[in-house]
Amino acid sequence: MRPFNVETDSADIIRSPGTPVTQGGPEVAPSAAESARLVTELFAEHHLGLVRLALLMVGDLATAEDVVQDAFEQLHRRWHGLRQHSSALDYARSAVLNGCRSVLRRRLVARRHEGLVAASPPYSADAALEQRSELIDAFRSLPRRQREVVALRYYLDLSVADTAATLRISEGAVRSTASRGLAALARAFPKEL
Repeated sequence: MRPFNVETDSADIIRSPGTPVTQGGPEVAPSAAESARLVTELFAEHHLGLVRLALLMVGDLATAEDVVQDAFEQLHRRWHGLRQHSSALDYARSAVLNGCRSVLRRRLVARRHEGLVAASPPYSADAALEQRSELIDAFRSLPRRQREVVALRYYLDLSVADTAATLRISEGAVRSTASRGLAALARAFPKEL
C-alpha cells in the first residue's frame, strides 16, 4: 500500500465527539481538579439564575435548588465529554429544564395514582399578589415548550440564539413558540378598561 502523504489542516481532522479542538491540535483534557474548578466558577456565576428558572418551572424552592444541584453534578461528571467547554452553560440550562420536566412528570403520575386534586393556593387580600398568582397559574397552564421558551426569553432575558441553543431548536421555532405563548397569556388576561 502506498503512503498517503498530504498535509492536513487541524480543522480537516475528524475527531470523536468530546475531543476539544484548539489551533495547535487536540487540547489536553483538564485534570479533575481543573474541571472541578471550572464547574465551581460556573456554579458561582450562574447558580442563582438557574434556581430562579427552575423555581418558575416547578414552583417550589427546595425542589428548584435540588434540580439545579443535580444539573451541576451531571455537568461535573460529563465535563470531559463536552465538545466545547464554552457550551457548559447551555448544557447546565438544558439539564435544569430536563430536571424540571422530570419533576413535573413525577408530580403528574403521583396525582393520577393518588387521585389527588390540586388545590389552588390561598390568595392574599393584596391585589398585586393575587394578580401575580393568576399570572403564574396561567404560565404553568401553557404547554411545556411554550413555558420553556417564555421563561428563557423573558424571565432570564436570553437572546433568541441563546434560547435556541439551550433548547436545541431553531431560532424560528423560538420566535413562533414565544409568540404563541405570549398570545395565550394575553388571552388569559384581557384588558379591563
